[in-house]
Amino acid sequence: MCIYNHLIVSKRLLASLLLTGLLNTTLAQVSNTSDKVVYKTVANKTGPVLGYSPGSGVKILIIDGCFFKDLNKNGQLDKYEDWRLSADERATDLAGKMSVEQIAGLMLYSAHQAIPANPKGFGSGTYNGKPIDSSDASPDAISDQQKAFLKEDNLRHILVTRVKSPETAARWNNNVQAFVEGLGLGIPANNSSDPRNGVVANAEYNIGAGGTISMWPEPIGMAATFDPQLVEQFGHIAAQEYRALGIATALSPQIDLATEPRWSRFNGTFSENPRLSVDMARAYVDGFQTSAGTAEIKNGWGFHSVNAMVKHWPGGGPEEGGRDAHFAYGKFAVYPGNNFRMHLMPFIDGAFKLNGKTKSAAAVMPYYTISYNQDKKYGENVGNSYSKYIITDLLRNKYAYDGVVCTDWMITADEGKQPDVFLGKSWGVEKLSVAERHYKILMAGVDQFGGNNAAGPVLEAYQMGVKEHGEAFMRKRFEQSAVRLLRNIFNTGLFENPYVDPEASARIVGNAEFMKAGYGAQLKSIVLLKNKGQVLPLSKNKTVYIPKRIVPAGRDWFGTITPERVEYPVNLDILKKYFNITDDPAKADLAIVFVKGPNSGVGYDAKDRQNGGNGYVPVSLQYEKYKATAAREQSIAAGDPVVDPGITNRSYKNKTVTASNVTDLKSILDTKAAMKRKPVIVCMTLTNPAVVAEFEPQIDGLLVAFGVQDQAMADVLSGTAEPSGLLPLQLPADMQTVEMQKEDVPLDMKPYRDSEGHVYDFGYGMSWKGIISDSRTMKYKQR
Repeated sequence: MCIYNHLIVSKRLLASLLLTGLLNTTLAQVSNTSDKVVYKTVANKTGPVLGYSPGSGVKILIIDGCFFKDLNKNGQLDKYEDWRLSADERATDLAGKMSVEQIAGLMLYSAHQAIPANPKGFGSGTYNGKPIDSSDASPDAISDQQKAFLKEDNLRHILVTRVKSPETAARWNNNVQAFVEGLGLGIPANNSSDPRNGVVANAEYNIGAGGTISMWPEPIGMAATFDPQLVEQFGHIAAQEYRALGIATALSPQIDLATEPRWSRFNGTFSENPRLSVDMARAYVDGFQTSAGTAEIKNGWGFHSVNAMVKHWPGGGPEEGGRDAHFAYGKFAVYPGNNFRMHLMPFIDGAFKLNGKTKSAAAVMPYYTISYNQDKKYGENVGNSYSKYIITDLLRNKYAYDGVVCTDWMITADEGKQPDVFLGKSWGVEKLSVAERHYKILMAGVDQFGGNNAAGPVLEAYQMGVKEHGEAFMRKRFEQSAVRLLRNIFNTGLFENPYVDPEASARIVGNAEFMKAGYGAQLKSIVLLKNKGQVLPLSKNKTVYIPKRIVPAGRDWFGTITPERVEYPVNLDILKKYFNITDDPAKADLAIVFVKGPNSGVGYDAKDRQNGGNGYVPVSLQYEKYKATAAREQSIAAGDPVVDPGITNRSYKNKTVTASNVTDLKSILDTKAAMKRKPVIVCMTLTNPAVVAEFEPQIDGLLVAFGVQDQAMADVLSGTAEPSGLLPLQLPADMQTVEMQKEDVPLDMKPYRDSEGHVYDFGYGMSWKGIISDSRTMKYKQR
C-alpha cells in the first residue's frame, strides 16, 4: 500500500517515520581527516537497505510506500534511482544522462592506491599537501590525488592495494562513497583488488584464531587440490571479505593456460590442463559473484557479490621463451603448435558458462601480449587490447561476450628506454600518441583503461572519433561502454548502499571460520612426491636438523634491490612444537631442507646487451649452470620500433645462465653429506616446474608446496595431516625437454622418473598408502 505518493524525506519527517515505525534507520560514524561524517541506512520493509550520507545532499524519496535515493537531487525518481527495475534498464537510463566527460571518467581505472597512501615511491600521495607521516590526516582519509581524480576526472573505479587494517579500509571506503555521492549524478565508487588472500608463511595458525584476512594457497596450489568445490568455497569466503573491505570487483581469477613452464606468472594460474582450468575458472567466478538469501538482489547478484574480472584474454601463457609481457623483452605470445583455440577454453567453456545464476564473468582483462600472427582478418600484430580481431571479432562477436573489457595496467603509456624497464606497455603501437592509443583501444571494442587516472586522453580520443565517424556514432559508442560499466555497479547493490560498517568488517575479514577453511585448503594442496622406505610421516620425538638458507640478493619489478642474507627458512618456534630441533647434524635423526624452486631470472640480461649480444638469455628451471644448446636458432617473434629496432632475433642459443639460488642445491647436497646415511627430506616451494634430477637421487623424501604456512607443512611432515595434493604441472626430466616443448601446447614435456620408478607427471601424488588413484585422477589425468 502506498504510504506517501511522492515525498522527499526531510530530517523532521525521518524522525516522525522513526517514531511511527514506518522507517528503520541506523547511524554509523566514519573517521575523516578533521571531522566526523555520519552515514545513515534506511531499511525498506520489502526492499533493500539504502545507505547515504546526509552531507552529500542526497535526500530520500518515498513513492508507493518504498524508499529511494534521490542521487541527482532533482526531487524526482529517475529510472536509474529505482531499485525495482533491472540493472540494464537503470544503466541505460543513467548512461543517457551522463555527459561525455562523466563517461570518460567512468572508463578510467585508477593506478594502485595504498590506504593510506605511501609517503614516497610507488603508491605515494599527499594529504593537504603533506605526506601521511607529516600531516594530521587519519589513515582512512582521502588523499589529495584521490580527490582530484574523483572530482576533476570523474573516475569511479579504484584499485586498492595495501590497507592498514580492515577497519581502515572500511572507513576509507565510506569517506570515498560520501565524497562521490555529493558529485554530479551520485555514481558510487567501484573499488577493486588484485588477489589478496595469499599466505604469510611464518604466521602461526590455531583453530580459534582469526587474522587480517583468510590465507589460501596460490592459484596453482588450489589447482593441486584438483577440487573445484574448494575453489568455489574460497570465492564465496573471499567475496564476503572483499565486500567488508568495501571492494566490489576482483581483478581475478587469472585463468591463462600455463603451457609455457618458464613463465613467471605460472603460479597465478590453474595449471596448463584445459579441463582442470575450465572447472576451476567456473568455480572461482561462481563463488565470487553469487549472492544468496537476503543478500541476493536479482539473478544471483547482490550485496555479497564481487564482480570477477577474468584474465588474461585470449590467454597469456604461451610467452616465447618464458619471458613475461610486463616488459618489452616479453612482448610476444607465440603458437608453434597452432594451438590458439585451446587457450580460449577457460574463458568460453568456464568463466563464460557458469553454473550459478550470474551466468558469466562480469569483466575480462586482455593481456599485454601481442598474440603473434593470430589476427586472421586484419593482419595486425598489436597488443591484445589494441586488436579489433581479438576483442570485437572474437570476444564480442564470435563468443557473444557483452561484459566489461578492461585493459591491463599502463598499456597506453610510453615504454622505457631499455627492454627491462618497468614503464608503459604499448606493444605494437609504440609510434602512436597516447591519445591515439586510447582511440585505437576504443575502436577495438574495449570499455576501460587500466591504470589511467586522467580523463584528458579519453576525451581526445572521443574527438578523434567525432572527426572520423560523427558525434552520434561516438556518443553511442561511449554509452555502450557506460552501460556495461554501470551494470556491474548496479548488480552489486552499490547504488543502494555502498557503505560498510567498520566494526562488522573487523569481525568478518579473517574470522576464525574463514581462516580454518583457508588452512584446510593449504593442507590439501601439499604434494608428496617421494617417500623412500616410508620415511614419512615423522614421529614427534624425532630430532631434526634444519640448515639455514642463503637468500640471494634480489631486484623486484620496480628496481628495488634486496641484499643477500642468511636465515632459517622456516619459523623454528613452530617447528619446535612438532620436533626436537638441533643445529648439529651428528645429533639429528634426520634432516629437513627447505628450499625454493630454481630462479634463473627473467630471460633478459642488460649486461649481455652492453657487451654486444642481443640481451636475451635462457630462463632455466634447474639450479646449476645451464647452456641452451637445444634452443631455437631463430626466435619466432622479434622486432621493436622503439627499443633495439635492429634486434630481429631474440634467440639465446648456446648462452648460459645459473639460478640465483643455486645455494639451495648446495644446501641439499651438503646436508646429505653431513647426515651420511641418515634420511634427508626436502620441502620445496614451487612457483614453476623444476628440474629435480640434480638432487632427487640423493634424498629420501620430497614434498612440494605452492604457498602454504610453515605450520601446514609441519602438519603433513608429522602425520597430523595426510598429503592428498596432486601435481598440477609436469616436472621435466631435464632442460632439453623444456627447450623442445612448444609454448602453446600443454603437457608436452618428458616428465622426470625418480629413483623409486615414480613419474612426476601431471596428476601424480602420494598419500601414506602410496600413489593416489581416485576420482580426481580419473577425471583430469586422461588426455
